[in-house]
Amino acid sequence: MMAFLQNAFLIVVPFLIVITLIVTVHELGHFLTARVFGVAIDRFSVGFGRALASRRDRAGVEWRIGWLPLGGYVRFAGDENAASLPDRQDLADLRARIVSDEGVGAERKYLHFKPLWQRALIVAAGPAANFLLAVFLFSTIYAVVGSPVMPFSVGAVAPGSVAERSGFKPGDRILKADGRALAGFEDLVQYVKPRAGVAIDFEVQRGATTLRILAAPSSQPERVPFLGSQSVGQLGIIARQEGAWRYVRPNPLAAVGMGADQTWQVLDTTVLYLGRMITGQASLNQLHGFVGIAQVTGAITKQAIDQAPHDPGEQWLGVAVNLASLAALISVSIGFMNLLPIPVLDGGHLVFYAYELIARRPLSARVQAASYRVGLALLVGLMLFANLHDLPILRVFHFFGSLFS
Repeated sequence: MMAFLQNAFLIVVPFLIVITLIVTVHELGHFLTARVFGVAIDRFSVGFGRALASRRDRAGVEWRIGWLPLGGYVRFAGDENAASLPDRQDLADLRARIVSDEGVGAERKYLHFKPLWQRALIVAAGPAANFLLAVFLFSTIYAVVGSPVMPFSVGAVAPGSVAERSGFKPGDRILKADGRALAGFEDLVQYVKPRAGVAIDFEVQRGATTLRILAAPSSQPERVPFLGSQSVGQLGIIARQEGAWRYVRPNPLAAVGMGADQTWQVLDTTVLYLGRMITGQASLNQLHGFVGIAQVTGAITKQAIDQAPHDPGEQWLGVAVNLASLAALISVSIGFMNLLPIPVLDGGHLVFYAYELIARRPLSARVQAASYRVGLALLVGLMLFANLHDLPILRVFHFFGSLFS
């Protein structure tokens, strides 16, 4: 029983920390941009549900901590209809009510009466904050810990593999992949894994000659830690280590550049995976929900603790670095997903604003509400699918079955 409670603690607490950080930063992006434009805000909440603590500042904003720590939200004054995007009649009614209650001109501080470009920036600021969070976390890791590098060359080529058919030979030094410099073998592996069946342009040094080799990694099953079996791209190259593993710690400015580059690479890989899943080139097994995320956060926390059993300082550093890396990865994904043109997400709001820009009037509230319901159904369905897919990872069916055996 104690072991179960300990494992539950290691899963739940890191998961809540990561998710609350990411969602709160997302909402802060909306909030801070709205404050710059003088938008009236009713509430900023960290967590959902009944308030454990709250206070109201001089601007009239209620700052609240909810009892359910699964993120947070910002509520703008005047947000009343389902899609938070009133149509022309709603706007007229809202304006009349504001003028009646607060006087002429008071409506200008409400989000819905701000210029279209300001509203669009406020909406886009949430995903932008997620990308900036990822840059900050990656940059901090590079500046504090450094980047692991293992110099390598091709030690051997697996018979019958893609690498053999493409012309790789022992002794080759792989310098770049699609123009991206490879600092070590891990860079090569991480670039190849999500690109099964996608032709990659490699720059290779062979002796004194530099040549280009085009190779499309084959799809091979691989057991990914914490997530079970996954299909990944492989070339069939066996690396030969050319020097000791080392950590390269850049200066702060270079670390920011590396953090931005890593964020871009994660975003590029996310878009690539999504496109391949939509076209059927990648398995939906790559899709994971909150259950899978919780499992990963717990597993990497336990891994960091186990790696330094006699040094609490190293344990905490390992946990912090692992969770920061995971938070950065998830933050990029959430930022991107929120930009998808699905009603209820930020991207859906931007689509409605684009319509308003072209048509010179908001979309009707009825169409907005219907779109909102469809978008919500799609989002809930996707979340249910992803989380139900994650359940076997946790072996919950085996667990509950054992209770009745």
